[in-house]
Amino acid sequence: MSNVTVEATNMLPILKKKLAFLSGGKDRRSGLILTIPLSSDQTSMEELSATLDYLLSIPSDKCKARGFTVIVDGRKSQWNIVKTVVLMLQNVIPAEVSLVCVVKPDEFWDKKVTHFCFWKEKDRLGFEVILVSANKLTRYIEPCQLTDDFGGSLDYDHNDWLNKRLVFEKFTKESTSLLDELSIINDSDKNSAVDKEKSADCALLPSFDPETVLQTGHELLSELQQRRFNGSEGGGGQGAWCPMEEELLAQPQVMKLLDSLREQYTRYQELCRQRNKRTQLDEIHAKVMQVVTWLQGPGSELLKTQQAIGDSMRAAQALQQKHEEIESQHSEWFAVYVELNQQIAALLSAGEEEEVVELKALQQQLSDVCYQQAAQLEGRQNVLQAAQGFHSTTQELSQLLDGLLGMLCADVAPADGASIQQNLKLLEEKLQTVEAGLASLRQKGALLMEQMCTQPSWPLEETESPPGEQQDNVQHIQAVMEEMQLRKQRCEDMVDVRRLKMLQMVQLFKCEEDALQAVEWLGELLDALLKTHVRLGDDSQETRTMLDKHRKFVDVAQSTYDYGRQLLQATVVLCQSLRCTTRSSGDTLPRLNRVWKQFSVSAEERQQRLELALNFHTAAERVLQQERVDPESLDEVDSSGKTLLDRLTMPVIFPDGTEQYFGSPSDTAAAAEGVRERLLLVEERRLQLQEMRAELTVYQVCRDLIVFLHQQSSTFLP
Repeated sequence: MSNVTVEATNMLPILKKKLAFLSGGKDRRSGLILTIPLSSDQTSMEELSATLDYLLSIPSDKCKARGFTVIVDGRKSQWNIVKTVVLMLQNVIPAEVSLVCVVKPDEFWDKKVTHFCFWKEKDRLGFEVILVSANKLTRYIEPCQLTDDFGGSLDYDHNDWLNKRLVFEKFTKESTSLLDELSIINDSDKNSAVDKEKSADCALLPSFDPETVLQTGHELLSELQQRRFNGSEGGGGQGAWCPMEEELLAQPQVMKLLDSLREQYTRYQELCRQRNKRTQLDEIHAKVMQVVTWLQGPGSELLKTQQAIGDSMRAAQALQQKHEEIESQHSEWFAVYVELNQQIAALLSAGEEEEVVELKALQQQLSDVCYQQAAQLEGRQNVLQAAQGFHSTTQELSQLLDGLLGMLCADVAPADGASIQQNLKLLEEKLQTVEAGLASLRQKGALLMEQMCTQPSWPLEETESPPGEQQDNVQHIQAVMEEMQLRKQRCEDMVDVRRLKMLQMVQLFKCEEDALQAVEWLGELLDALLKTHVRLGDDSQETRTMLDKHRKFVDVAQSTYDYGRQLLQATVVLCQSLRCTTRSSGDTLPRLNRVWKQFSVSAEERQQRLELALNFHTAAERVLQQERVDPESLDEVDSSGKTLLDRLTMPVIFPDGTEQYFGSPSDTAAAAEGVRERLLLVEERRLQLQEMRAELTVYQVCRDLIVFLHQQSSTFLP
């Protein structure tokens, strides 16, 4: 292919106008067909000439030797323009043109043709010119070689041809330039040792991306091969851009450029790989030494200066924050270590023997330093965490002791025994919490000292600061634990005093509650005595039994009264012991005495009534059971019964002047009815005795009379 001096890119606006084109069709001599479609607009001869120069530079010399058939389509143009174009062909391509076919319109130019005949000028023009109608153009060119504008079947897309031409020229230009650059780079690296030390960025960067250029070439070659295959089947084919054989499509040139480019690019890639590997090794070595230098230098110094544990939670948190800042600085270098380790591992898998030895040495050195520094960071972090736990527990225990001390210093003024029990329970719980807190403090203090003792040591460490500072830390921990133990002991002593006082207060409230309960019990006994103890018994045996139960009932009340008195005396003693002058239990004793006096009066009255009833029933039973009864005994029974009946109707008069009856009126009436029934029996007995006495008197009178008569009769009789 001839060298192209003019590129399509430089004259793209002109080529887009389609002033002339090579459709790919051929005449009967296998010469290429050049088509010049003239339009009704004024055609620029300069642009047409430039277009023809560009198109004629495309075919090879062999193809040009066959000659061109030029089709000048003048159906839409004027005759003078057609004539100018034909004459211009003499100056542009006289040697390559074998035939010029001027396509004329069907109804014009007949008279004009007579004034100018091209066939007469054949010798001067150098080629044959014929005027032909479009439908008669097939006399000179096969229809399959003509486009559809002339009734042929050959497909041609000017835009598609132009785009492919731009791609071809771009690939040719870039590949040629890239080959020169790669050749220079490869040869210079091979012959010069200085270039190996240069940076890849400045020595190994061609103007074009080889991958992109190769991809473009392969796509272009694939397109050319596809069009060649389709075009070999004959006819117009199915593609928009028909083949022009090897002379037009330049497939061998593309293949040759691709082969050369691949060869140079392969050498370039190997060169880049070697340089990159050496550069990567140098970078890794520099980064490894940078990491090692920082970790063993500034990083270690930062950690060596951080040995304190603080004297409070706030100080420990400040130290923790400082340690996190140090960790953050180390994390950046550890991230570099991880990245370097991955890079070294990747290089080890594909490295050469010398490189493997160097890489393993770097990897071992880097790992040793990083693991040692990480162990120091972890040990310091463990110490700080233990210190925070120790100071946090110390703070919590101090707050617990303060709360317990405040509770112990506050006055105890509970409302009742339940609240005292609650306070006592709360006090015990707080004391247990303090004991648990102190045990936790001892445990965390021991853990902190253990962490400080087991902290990794520095290699070749100087014996200056750590032992003295560690000793200060241990002494501080022990001093804090001793102080907390002393505070806890003082609180325990105060708790013992408070516990005794609260137990006495519980006993005080218990005595007061029990004394009130004794008053209530006495009241209940009094109420039961007055409401239910009404019956007097139906005979002496029942009355005697009721009298015995009454005495026991009175004994229970007496013991209840004595118990209440003892509780009140204990209350007075406890109040004096507690110095509790605000307690007021004086109303309980008067209530107890008042209820007891009322009970005593009622019990005495009840006992007297039972005794009267017992005497009455005993006398009545004796009168009713004896055969001979004195009238005096009957009178005595009658008198005691009436006295008992009168006593039942009388109320109980308490010391305060109030009155209270035994039971309800119905109960009293029932008891009186039993006495009256017994009195009726006694009265019947009286009447019976009177009758017996009268009969006896009559009997005695009769006997005396009989005796007297007997005596008198004995006197008168001899």
